[in-house]
Amino acid sequence: MNRYERKGTHLLLREGGIFLRNSLGSIFSREFITILIPLLLAWELLPRTEMVSSSLVPPLSDIGDAFGDLLANRDLLMHTRHSLTRFFLGLILAIFTAVPLGIFMGWNIFIRKHILPLFQLLAPVPPPAWVPITIIFFGVGLPMQLFLIFLGAFYPILFNTYQAVKDTEPRYLASARSLGASELTLILNVYFWHSLGAIIMSIKTGVAMGLVMLVIAETNGGRTGIGFLLVESKDFFQIPHMVACMMLLGGIGWTMIEILKYTEIKLALWKVGRS
Repeated sequence: MNRYERKGTHLLLREGGIFLRNSLGSIFSREFITILIPLLLAWELLPRTEMVSSSLVPPLSDIGDAFGDLLANRDLLMHTRHSLTRFFLGLILAIFTAVPLGIFMGWNIFIRKHILPLFQLLAPVPPPAWVPITIIFFGVGLPMQLFLIFLGAFYPILFNTYQAVKDTEPRYLASARSLGASELTLILNVYFWHSLGAIIMSIKTGVAMGLVMLVIAETNGGRTGIGFLLVESKDFFQIPHMVACMMLLGGIGWTMIEILKYTEIKLALWKVGRS
């Protein structure tokens, strides 16, 4: 291993340590463990002793067995891969359309007055209400699923980006303009970086909404995905399998949020320590 490879490995390990410390630090804190362990024990023991119905609240160990069954007999990895592919495609599509639109609406009054009212009219329609018409337009398949995930993530990212750009500190703009900055320079070097923290926060919201729409999309005619497994388990009244799918979806959402928090720490340095 040469010097550059050693430096790369060292950097990777250091950043991995920072990520794990930031993401797992609150979970493994002494304060939270005093809550978590009794909760897990109660989850296992109350159904086992029939103090609560084990058919409705399966013990924690049964959830672990359900995970094993899903992995061994229901091809959970394949379903997870399909769900993640759909989710990331829809989310990336939403980010790459909502962020530029939000920046332009916040930057330019002309664009704002012509476009913003349209989104303000459409946004109150609950995303699940789009399902029937989306199926009619796209049929049952990947385009329908991507559109629904896109729709769930799009509006939170759009409106938060727009508001953050609109609220850019006027002193920064005046300073940049006094130094001869063009409007393009303002967008790239002032508006965007000033709004980055809010954009990342909006993507976190978009992740949560995108996951909701992923499940809805996969339960409407899908034949693969975690949402499909969830509905299939419901049809056979396999509550441990349902809870296992729910926990897996929660784990995916948690991981995405932690990655975004790490990204925020790395990029929006001026935000660190404010919260």
